[in-house]
Amino acid sequence: MRVSAPTLLADLGGTNVRFALSDPNGATPLQMDTVRRYHVNDFASLADAIRQYFKDSGLEANRALIAAAGRISEGETVQITNNPWAISAPRLQAELGMESVHLVNDFAAQSMAVMLLQPKDLVPVGGLPLPKPGTQDEQTFVIVGPGTGLGVGGLLIRQGKCSVLQTEGGHAGFAAHSPEDIEILKRLNQRYGRVSNERLICGNGLVNLYDVLCEIAGKTPESLKPEDISQRANSNSDPLCVQVVETFAGIFGSVAGDLVMTIGAWDGVYLTGGLVPILLPWMERGRFRERFEAKGRFRDTMEKVPTQAIMNPEPGLVGAAALAIVESGGSLLNRRD
Repeated sequence: MRVSAPTLLADLGGTNVRFALSDPNGATPLQMDTVRRYHVNDFASLADAIRQYFKDSGLEANRALIAAAGRISEGETVQITNNPWAISAPRLQAELGMESVHLVNDFAAQSMAVMLLQPKDLVPVGGLPLPKPGTQDEQTFVIVGPGTGLGVGGLLIRQGKCSVLQTEGGHAGFAAHSPEDIEILKRLNQRYGRVSNERLICGNGLVNLYDVLCEIAGKTPESLKPEDISQRANSNSDPLCVQVVETFAGIFGSVAGDLVMTIGAWDGVYLTGGLVPILLPWMERGRFRERFEAKGRFRDTMEKVPTQAIMNPEPGLVGAAALAIVESGGSLLNRRD
């Protein structure tokens, strides 16, 4: 039986939380005119932020689906990565007096978003188009994205059903592939000990790369934020910042390619996250695909694996809306144009 009641959606990251309502039975499940964003640091808890959203919007819902940046533990609890909030679905349901509250990993939502995205939401990186999900009985895709952290998920389509792999692949260890990589790894290892992919491929990863490349060049790094680095690179006003984003694009390509081989995602990769639209021009210039494909004996295979950037501004909420459709008893296949 399908449930038609509106569902509160939340896309909760390390810096911001975005809310919207979804109509699981609607032609456009995510109601874009209900989207609002709040800063996590402005609220003591998610419950407080939800109450503020309902107050500001004049909306209400008795069901909620929360896509959160962290590993969902048994009993549906999560300590948000890069964020002070700890969330329990049963406790949140009781606090808000709701009928249902469900917690999922944020990249489970980002992965499921693929099923609702339209062609206008996607930009090929490297010229190869991705096959439409659901056009074959078996398909496997990687979804990976840098923002406050580095998220990794998988989308599996098997005999008319789709499911997601909820992972913490962003915290896998960084594998150096070049002399520059080795020097970067050496210096970050001295600073942090173990070096994960997320130390490099996220907002703060831009800063880590900038600091290290300054050290290698014998220069004193300025106190720059991620947006300062990307702005200087895009304006071509700082050669070192240009080097940073070029290095970032190359390492991101290596990481994405490793993920393809790890889970067998030969059907393609969706690139998402807050940094992708900002750094897309640098990824399109070649270093991303060059290192994505540089997998030794698997180069010929990797050259045929497409990569595509998600340009929809709210992929987390789109994915949460997709999951709400599944929870309501609906199907995601054959919904896309």
